[in-house]
Amino acid sequence: MLALRTTLNYLLPRHCHLCGDVCKESVCAACARDFLHINPCRCPICGIELNLIDARNICGQCLKKTPYFDQTIVATDYLPPADELVHRLKFGHQLSIASMMADLLRDAVIERYAGELPSLLAPVPLGPSRLRERGFNQAQEITRVLAPQLGIDLAPRLLLRLRDTLPQSSLPFQQRQANTRNVFVCNLELLPRIDGQHIALVDDVMTTGTTLNEIAKVLKRHGARQVSNFVFARTPRHA
Repeated sequence: MLALRTTLNYLLPRHCHLCGDVCKESVCAACARDFLHINPCRCPICGIELNLIDARNICGQCLKKTPYFDQTIVATDYLPPADELVHRLKFGHQLSIASMMADLLRDAVIERYAGELPSLLAPVPLGPSRLRERGFNQAQEITRVLAPQLGIDLAPRLLLRLRDTLPQSSLPFQQRQANTRNVFVCNLELLPRIDGQHIALVDDVMTTGTTLNEIAKVLKRHGARQVSNFVFARTPRHA
């Protein structure tokens, strides 16, 4: 199998998803440096960028109302060209982009994660209709690659989404919490895997964190000790 993969890589070399140049990785070093570099000064809880003078602080929103999740790691910001990569994965069915996102997210976790790694990785589930329409869950595709890279168990059925919701990005901030309330539940068969555990949620984009916060609330209600977020792209402040 390894020999076959090596041969295919030689015959069909990888191309950078951003500039198209031949490279060994999904994104070439130049594009990663120029387009996917992010401000390292971030709120450790929600992952939003901070000013340099706030580098050691928690953001005002998390101070005002502490989320149910405990830490967030993001690979990049939801700005061009990262937003185009997300669109091409979701709506262009370019599933190889999920592997690239997992690689960048793995590097971000290794570089910036503080503390004990989670025992489980759980993708944020899609609603039934959207899953049938799209044919795949982009968060699960990312998690499928990320889990073995980090040596963490994948729990693809840990969470269930009871119904489809409107895209969070299409709603005013005040309506986003109501949009996700009572939408997520835990798989009853897997409840023993939650109690006392540290669980990381994986998603492609984090806008305000409302969806991830709702899931974290459900997990902690069932005994999760800690909940972290591993997200490819974070919507910047005021975006």
